Amino acid sequence: MIAEAPLPFSIECRPPLLVTRFATPQRMLSWSITRPGFVTAEAVAWLEVRDADLPIGTDPVALLDQTLAHAGLGAAVGLMTACDLRSHRLAQDEVDGVVATVVTTVGLTNGEFVGRRRDHPRGRDTHAFGTINTLVHVSVPLSQVALLEASSVATQARTVAVLEATMRRGSDVITGTGTDCIVVAAPVGADPAPYAGLHTAIGEAIGSAVLTATRGAVARWFAAQTRPPRALDGAAPKRRAAVTAEPACVGGPVAALGSRRERVP
Repeated sequence: MIAEAPLPFSIECRPPLLVTRFATPQRMLSWSITRPGFVTAEAVAWLEVRDADLPIGTDPVALLDQTLAHAGLGAAVGLMTACDLRSHRLAQDEVDGVVATVVTTVGLTNGEFVGRRRDHPRGRDTHAFGTINTLVHVSVPLSQVALLEASSVATQARTVAVLEATMRRGSDVITGTGTDCIVVAAPVGADPAPYAGLHTAIGEAIGSAVLTATRGAVARWFAAQTRPPRALDGAAPKRRAAVTAEPACVGGPVAALGSRRERVP
């Protein structure tokens, strides 16, 4: 059963940090501001910030580097967001023996429509600005080409989930935020999968898990706003259910409950 698949990492949510730790080094690809590109790492860490943390003149890269180093996470792939880390979502799906596990945080107030950027005056209140930061782990080794394809599939799935929310900026429906980041991770091993596109089990598992996690995080973000969600009802996947989990910020075990994985505080 899908629900019996173990998580490939531990999750610790202690704001302002959300940390996923792997037991062994993983090959990763991202555009993280601290460790971008192809790297080998054992952890991915989110840092939650507010305006008070980033006064004018503060270097966000230096702030993230220093904070992670102080926490003993200097080698982690680092992500930064104004999103409430307690709202993170976890999803997992398995296709033909390939398991994709996703952790994501979503904030949409920094939303953009692709091809038409907006101005963001630094002087106005930006403490609520969020972003979409997603970790996608695949249970099989991936070649560099497959890591690139996996990132493309994850981006497509994230964008679909955002488009379904039909949140508008003027006449445009937002397609993402100006500071989104995706980290794709896979075990280091021999005979890596050469491809991970939409026609592969790897791509299907990634797409399903990212859709499930992002849809849940988008709905949770809307629920926290003053206005109700729009166009979210009925947005659940029509394919078989992926494993999902409620967020927790105290660590703790994960219990498999039927087709769902619930995080127990």
